[in-house]
Amino acid sequence: MVTMKNETKHDKETVLFICTHNSARSQMAEGILNSLNGECYYAHSAGTDPGTLSPYAIKALMEIGIDISNHQSKSLKEFEGVEFDRVITVCGGEGEACPFFPGGKEYIHKSFEDPNDVTGTEKDKLDAFKRIRDEIKEWIIETFEVNKC
Repeated sequence: MVTMKNETKHDKETVLFICTHNSARSQMAEGILNSLNGECYYAHSAGTDPGTLSPYAIKALMEIGIDISNHQSKSLKEFEGVEFDRVITVCGGEGEACPFFPGGKEYIHKSFEDPNDVTGTEKDKLDAFKRIRDEIKEWIIETFEVNKC
């Protein structure tokens, strides 16, 4: 189980981004929110069936100055018993079921295409991750009123 710092839990709003594999969308959302507005929010991410952090997610965020290379995919079980101010599902593409976490004060769903589903060249795959990264970043800026806490 993850232990959250007391001072962080009280001083910042806590956010949990969830998806199935915690390998791309939820990881990018965690990194973006912590980078853009870490003084106001303390973001985490997890999945019901954690996989491996996508190297494309790492590259896509590194291009905008966000380093998530030290992240690893986490299971929702690691957060059992922890309450979050916001629990946000970022999955829900065609035929994709989103997980549920019973520890949120507020629940939000925002569907983003899974960039892991893109096939083609290395460039095609990285381009898909960059496009989804940009969509997530734009949504986070709008939703979390970045720089206003």
